[in-house]
Amino acid sequence: MSNAIRIRPVWAINTASGSPLPARLLELLVQVQACGSLQAASTALGLSYRHAWDLLRQGESLLGGPLLSMARGKGSTLTPLGAKLVWAQRRIDARLGPLLETLANELSAELSAELAPSLHLPAPALRLDASHGFAIEALLASLSAQGVALEHRYASTVAAAAALQEGHADIAGLHLPEGPLEAMARARYAPWLGASQAAQPGWLMIHIAHRRQGLMLPPGNSQGLSQLSDLARPELRFINRQADSGTRLLLEGLLAQQGLSGAQIKGFEQSEFTHAAVAAFVASGMADAGFGLETAARQFKLDFIPLARERYFLVCRPSTLPHPTLQALRQALQDTTLRAQLNALPGYQADEAGELQAW
Repeated sequence: MSNAIRIRPVWAINTASGSPLPARLLELLVQVQACGSLQAASTALGLSYRHAWDLLRQGESLLGGPLLSMARGKGSTLTPLGAKLVWAQRRIDARLGPLLETLANELSAELSAELAPSLHLPAPALRLDASHGFAIEALLASLSAQGVALEHRYASTVAAAAALQEGHADIAGLHLPEGPLEAMARARYAPWLGASQAAQPGWLMIHIAHRRQGLMLPPGNSQGLSQLSDLARPELRFINRQADSGTRLLLEGLLAQQGLSGAQIKGFEQSEFTHAAVAAFVASGMADAGFGLETAARQFKLDFIPLARERYFLVCRPSTLPHPTLQALRQALQDTTLRAQLNALPGYQADEAGELQAW
């Protein structure tokens, strides 16, 4: 089921003349970079070639410089100015996309009683709170395509675990490191998912994927970073994930294993909300290194040094398992098409997706 409400960021540059950039210009430039030609970009956006050309010329007139280089038989490439505008848009999408999607879901849920009759939408039966990741995005898209109603909200792993325990969510998406650091991560979640809660008979884990996390570095790795301890070099600028995220917890555990702390790393307290936002920060040259998922690093054409493997999974009460929505979710994870899609993500392995395990 698609959300009744969608929110997308829109930004404009007001020039000295007071005229804003054409509304779809940035969207057009993003597609030119992806497609390699103005003709293909205009087709992808459903615009006529003449309209796309007009948007481009209006933008160049307002900004006072060319945005596109075109050569007969060689397609189109962005100029440095055009490329900077596209980078800005990609950073906005990476940073705000999950936040706006969460807000749209919350508004949809609040207005469901009023919107459902006119839009013929089924009311979501369960709520999922999950840390943001590429596998969870693919799972939600698969459920939506099948018309399965599932309210979801992106949150830190700690917030997701707390929402599950407090009854504000029915399912929580979490991740645990594999190996010695698993006990450390479990202890972090123990206040909410500990086994000592008499009112709960335990928790169930629904496996989604194994995935790799590590250092994200600019292409070519000109600083010559090779290991985690290199982050303590005083000239390096680091970008982190937010506090209470599972990725931040994993990084702190890896540092502790080597006798290091975040206080030794310049930029450790500067953070972004998603893996893609961290990758975009590094790719734009504002940091020399970040820590996160391999998929995000590859999407932004960064170098990547794997440092840890972890399991991403869903947690629910045993009483929730028979619910039709959760059964549909498990079936989606066991479908060969979705598993192949997850396995195609760099650093992901999803052959066990949908399998159950006690917490």
